[in-house]
Amino acid sequence: MRRTCVFFHAHPDDEALLTAGTMARLSAEGHRVVLVVATAGERGLAETVHGAELGEARTSELHASARELGCAKVIFLGYADSGLDGAAPGGFAGADVAEAAAELAELLLRERADLLTVYDPAGGYGHPDHVQVHRVGIEAARLADTPVVLEATVDRDLLLRVLRPLAAMRLAPRTLDVRSFEYAYAPRSEITHRVDVRDYARAKRAAMAAHVTQTTGGDSVRTLAALLRLPRWLFRRVFGTEWYVRRDLAAGRTAHHPLDAWPAPASAPASAPASALASEPASAPAPPPAPPPPARVIVLAADPATVPAADPVPVPGVPDDAADG
Repeated sequence: MRRTCVFFHAHPDDEALLTAGTMARLSAEGHRVVLVVATAGERGLAETVHGAELGEARTSELHASARELGCAKVIFLGYADSGLDGAAPGGFAGADVAEAAAELAELLLRERADLLTVYDPAGGYGHPDHVQVHRVGIEAARLADTPVVLEATVDRDLLLRVLRPLAAMRLAPRTLDVRSFEYAYAPRSEITHRVDVRDYARAKRAAMAAHVTQTTGGDSVRTLAALLRLPRWLFRRVFGTEWYVRRDLAAGRTAHHPLDAWPAPASAPASAPASALASEPASAPAPPPAPPPPARVIVLAADPATVPAADPVPVPGVPDDAADG
C-alpha cells in the first residue's frame, strides 16, 4: 500500500543528516514523501551570505536536496530561525506550541499523512528549534490522528563509544565537549527502528552536498564539509543506518523498515491476534475536507512527478557549535 510520509525538520540540511536515507528509500519504494521545514535557517553559519540572503540560499539548497531524495513536495512553515541560543525575535522555538501544532495538524490532514517524523524529546543535540519540532510535531500528530509517529534520533551509546576515544586521542575538534552528548539523542534501549539505508548512500551524500552554504564559515572545518570528504565506501558504512523511536511499541523491539508493525485500524476487535495487529490495514476512509491552509504555511513546491531515485547502491555528524542545524 502506498503511504504518504511527512518528514518534519527544523532547518535546511537537517533532513540530509538525519533522515535522508529513509526518505530516499521510501520514495524508491513508491511511497509519497513530503518534506516540511519550520525555518529557512537564516541564522546559520556561512562564509559569504548572511541573514535573509542566507535564508534564500538555503531554501534553494533544500529544494535541490529534496530532488535528490525523490520528495513529492517541499513545504516551509515560515517561522524565523531561533539561533543556537533560541533568543531570536519571532523564532520558531518561542512560537505558541498549540497554535503551531494546529497549523501543522491542518497540513497533515490536507496531505493525508500516514506517517510523521519528528525529533526525540532532547531535540537531538538540544537546539531549541529541534526541541520545538518534537513538541509541535507530537501535538500535531495527536490532533490529526496521524497513525504513526517516528522520532528521528541517533544511537547515543554508539555515538559516545565513537566520540570518547576520539577526544582522548585529541582527534576530535577542540570545541567538542563529549559530556554534552551524554544526554543527547536517545539511548539504545529506547530505539525501536534501525533502518538500513546503505543502498541509498549515494542519494544521502548528494542531499548533503546540495547544502553548499553549510560547508564553509566559522573558525574550523564545518561538520558537513568533513563528512563529504569521507571515501565513498566509508561514508556508506558510517551513514548506513538511521535510527528512530516509536513510542507506541514495546521497548526492546527492533524494526528494520519505517513502516514495519503498522498499527491496526481503530475498529479492529480486541480479540484480534497479534499477527493481525501488525499487518497493514485496508485503506482508511478519506478524512473530511480540510480548511484552507493557514497564512503562515508557505508551499514552495507543488506536487511534481516523482523524481527518479538515485541508483540503488546513507552516524549524523557532530553539529558545529555555532550552526543552527
